[in-house]
Amino acid sequence: MQTVMIVGAGKGGTAILKIIKETAVLDVKAMVDIDPYTEGLRLAKESGIPIGTDWRQFINQDIDIIIEVTGNEQVFIDIREARSKNTVLIPGSVAFLIAKLLEEKEELISKFRNEAYKHDLIFNSTDDGMIVINNLNEIIVFNRSAERMTGIKRKDALGKKINEVITDSMLPRVMATRRIEANQEMTLANGLKIITTRIPMLGENNELMGAFAVFKDITEVVSLAEEITNLKDIQTMLQAIIQSSEEAISVVDENGKGILINPAYSRLTGLEEEKVIGKPATADISEGESVHMKVLQTRRAMRGVAMRVGPKRKDVIVNVAPVIVDGKLKGSVGVIHDVSEIQNLNRELNRARQIIRTLEAKYSFEDIIGTSEEMTIAIEQARLGAKTPATVLLRGESGTGKELFAHAIHNASDRKYNKFIRVNCAALSESLLESELFGYEEGAFSGAKRGGKRGLFEEADKGSIFLDEIGELTANTQAKLLRVLQEHEITRVGGTKPISIDVRVIAATNVNLEKGIADGTFREDLYYRLNRMPIHIPSLRRRKEDIPLLCSRLIQKINQEYGRNVEGVTEQAAKKLMAYNWPGNVRELDNILGRAIIFMNYNETKIEERHIPDLGANNPSPSIEASEEAQNKSLTQMVEQYEAKVIRQTLRNLDGNKTKTAKMLGLSVRNLYYKLEKYEIAKNSMQ
Repeated sequence: MQTVMIVGAGKGGTAILKIIKETAVLDVKAMVDIDPYTEGLRLAKESGIPIGTDWRQFINQDIDIIIEVTGNEQVFIDIREARSKNTVLIPGSVAFLIAKLLEEKEELISKFRNEAYKHDLIFNSTDDGMIVINNLNEIIVFNRSAERMTGIKRKDALGKKINEVITDSMLPRVMATRRIEANQEMTLANGLKIITTRIPMLGENNELMGAFAVFKDITEVVSLAEEITNLKDIQTMLQAIIQSSEEAISVVDENGKGILINPAYSRLTGLEEEKVIGKPATADISEGESVHMKVLQTRRAMRGVAMRVGPKRKDVIVNVAPVIVDGKLKGSVGVIHDVSEIQNLNRELNRARQIIRTLEAKYSFEDIIGTSEEMTIAIEQARLGAKTPATVLLRGESGTGKELFAHAIHNASDRKYNKFIRVNCAALSESLLESELFGYEEGAFSGAKRGGKRGLFEEADKGSIFLDEIGELTANTQAKLLRVLQEHEITRVGGTKPISIDVRVIAATNVNLEKGIADGTFREDLYYRLNRMPIHIPSLRRRKEDIPLLCSRLIQKINQEYGRNVEGVTEQAAKKLMAYNWPGNVRELDNILGRAIIFMNYNETKIEERHIPDLGANNPSPSIEASEEAQNKSLTQMVEQYEAKVIRQTLRNLDGNKTKTAKMLGLSVRNLYYKLEKYEIAKNSMQ
């Protein structure tokens, strides 16, 4: 067994010691901390482990592994220098991460057991019998009501083939046909009459997972309808039975006039006695034909008829049997089963799935197109970043695919099963952005919701949050974000209590943050926190060899959106696209291809050169002349002079429309206003 020494007996060291003791895979030879009164040293001493305040007194012992949990970088360096070459030094963050993962595993196992217990409780509390089989025809669920109705013990049924337990079961047929068999009447081996619905279970990819049957005991109701010989003589008994039944029951006379309903019927349909008794049998129907009237006409029972009843238009299944006394028709009895609740649950499930899909990251690394050297490097860096908890800063021009990278990083990380929250920092005002990110307490401001509101950082707990256009954050919000990155906690607007969170931050920017630091618009300390793992996404003009692949993928997407069947671009069209510098990057390429497809004839299958609009007007490539004036200015001054010139020209071309100008130049509107003020570009200077 390998030996280990733990340096640091605080919270982290204590947790690691407990895990090592529980797993018994390592032999702790010593535990060290400069504070002799720590909880970890006390626990180690009770366990018979040598303790001390200086790790040097144990370093020469036969130690295989040293776990450093002090958080002091100098201690880590000193141990690394002093250890023998055969001793492995593990940082406490790594060991603590393993500890947290083990704790989370136990928590998940506990939650799973709790959910399984709840499911069993639900299955066994219903009056309906329920049998579920897997795709091998083996019984995996057999609830108490199924035990009661079939007379077969659960322990004797589970794990066995369905036809070994119930010889005439139709569940194998349902799996073979993959069709629902609703409201089928059946008589069990013990003589019990039931009505059953059999449903195949299909997975998301339409794979067969098994089938299940839900059935009700209708022996009493059917026997009552079929064996009554004198309706008036036993009306009191009939009323008592019907009134106590949980099934909705209605009785009509030979003329189809209502003579009896029970409370369950009123609860289901929303109709009281005065709306039904003495009224025609059609009084309760909102959609469909009267089954009572058909039974009275044919003298034959009808089962499993779907219709809607009552003012609430409840979806129900109706079974009706005639009442015949001495060969004479006296009326009919109907039993109504509510199926609207099941339909509502299905709708809620579908709605929940849609909501979940909006919270998920939609893209993976397979969706990122590019084989150029720069793009390959960016993808590999992103894959590496996905495997670490470090903050990632995505840098690149507008339209290069920064959000695509953020989705892919989340989906390749161990947080992929948790939330992915997207925030455009430039799209919200300062006050709204702060309350959205960090939430607010009740009464924090006028209009605040009662009870307060969770912020996006709280919503993203255990998941990832994507902060797009991070360079647009105000100074106050930057300070709060820095606290999140440093302390892993937030404070709601109007609140004082810090809230701990575990969120992976993925930031993106298309502006020069270093210039923002120099201008005083971006905090230097926040920059260093964000820039721990920068990933530069190349512009399209620097990876033109990827344009044919991008065209193929984008055309597939546009075909789905527009219902077209365009196969690709011709060689001449591809050359024209590759000759352009693409200031708008992939987003502009998508726009150009979409515009070309819109104006193509439906019988054309290839985008030709004539379909592509003139790109020269949108591809300015002005040069800076080395004039005497330029020679007397620094590079920064020349760049700013050229930037101001381009902004003026673009504003003039777009008739002073700042929103369109910002979009054309790949800037946020806020950033454009900042540059207009910086370069003193007034409206009259654009004329």
